[in-house]
Amino acid sequence: MSGPLRGVLVADFSRILAGPYATMLLADLGADVVKVEAPGGDDTRGWRPPVRDDVSTYYLAVNRNKRSLVLDLTDPGDLTLAHRLADRADVLIQNFRPGALRRFGLDHDSATARNARLVYASISGFGDAGGADLPGYDLMVQAAAGLMSLTGDADGPPYKAGVAVFDVIAGLHAAVGILAALRHRESTGRGQHVTVDLLSSALSGLVNHTGAYVAGAAAPHRMGNAHPSIVPYEPLPTADGELVVIAGNDGQFRTLCRVLGVPELADDARFRRNADRTAHRDQLRPLLVAALSRRGSGAWFAELRAAGVPCSPINSVAEGVALAQGLGLDPVVTTGGVPGIRNPIGLSGAPPRYDLPPPELDEHGAQLRAWLATE
Repeated sequence: MSGPLRGVLVADFSRILAGPYATMLLADLGADVVKVEAPGGDDTRGWRPPVRDDVSTYYLAVNRNKRSLVLDLTDPGDLTLAHRLADRADVLIQNFRPGALRRFGLDHDSATARNARLVYASISGFGDAGGADLPGYDLMVQAAAGLMSLTGDADGPPYKAGVAVFDVIAGLHAAVGILAALRHRESTGRGQHVTVDLLSSALSGLVNHTGAYVAGAAAPHRMGNAHPSIVPYEPLPTADGELVVIAGNDGQFRTLCRVLGVPELADDARFRRNADRTAHRDQLRPLLVAALSRRGSGAWFAELRAAGVPCSPINSVAEGVALAQGLGLDPVVTTGGVPGIRNPIGLSGAPPRYDLPPPELDEHGAQLRAWLATE
């Protein structure tokens, strides 16, 4: 193993997305992650299609650089091995329902009583108090936190995001919390309990919308692709499709107007400042659409990009990957013959590693059982 987290042993009792995403990030950075699976395996192994070589691509997306060990916690022998793994680990992460691991002696209090240096991370859907009984599925949280109320046309139904966004955000929060706890352990010698729940991550991840409510008493609502505070900040039709066009400040708006051949709009009192444009968005939009209709999206993208105006075509996922490749970001890495998206963290001295492909179920079971059997 190499990387800045070399020597950190992670006992990963999590499954599905938030926990496995967090532990993959840690594994990419050098941690030794032992993925503990029930005899049936991680649920995402069965989430198909799509597949690669008859393996779920959902599972492949978040499980590289790990070793798989199957343990049946209801079996006394396997439970002993689970305890030994927790006793030797630097980090234990789990996303069972709150309290579910207590009967196995793998809850925070039991595990840290045996291993005081253990950083114990718990991911739940709605916390361990009033929402302890609620399962933590991302779609539930998108609905409960208010994201769906913000997604879709103003006069249409609410929509979910196209990806399990709050699982990913919670995974990121868990990884940050674990790293903070490991740093704290360096000075204290003791671990601590890192708790992350999807609802709190969602409310934090809604940033300006939750901020508008709690700080400004505003009531955010669906606006289609428009932005409540910035105009323009949305897709606009051109001669052959739509182009996302953004004027994040007044200078960018002036440049946009010049490139589009309508410089007079930047001096119009209705549109001179962003607050003015926001108040008069319904008058501004058709004027911009009329100017954009003279050329196609590709031509406008090239010209606006050259002028420094934020804009983008609306790509497919394939086109997004191709764009990153064309920009020199090298988005795809291959680990043991399995392609995946590289870790987005760049480190100049100890970059992420890509040593182990996502493991087959219990692929490392014999090796790990032999190690855990030793005193």
